[in-house]
Amino acid sequence: QVQLVESGGGSVQAGGSLRLSCVASGYTYSRYCMGWFRQAPGKEREGVAAIDSDGSTSYADSVKGRFTISKDNAKNTLYLQMNSLKPEDTAMYYCAVSSLIDSVAGGLPPYEYNYWGQGTQVTVSS
Repeated sequence: QVQLVESGGGSVQAGGSLRLSCVASGYTYSRYCMGWFRQAPGKEREGVAAIDSDGSTSYADSVKGRFTISKDNAKNTLYLQMNSLKPEDTAMYYCAVSSLIDSVAGGLPPYEYNYWGQGTQVTVSS
């Protein structure tokens, strides 16, 4: 059974930084994609960033230059470094894994990710 546990969320002022972590267990696939998604109240879930098993990355236009996704295979941990945070970044952030796709070249489709964490809240005030 795949389990994902996020941490690192919190409340910060605009311009601040946060680093989210996601510890994965029970995932045995050699090829995969891992990503961060977010959902604000009243809005659909959207992709933020993703990384595949080869290390290639993909970012939403709204976060390019501000967010960095990375992973530590030895620790089975996914990270999202968020800098220059804006109020519009406020959302519940979810860690997800896909065993259905093996490349991030196709973008950030939430429906392709079949394992999800419980989420961690990020709130950015002006």
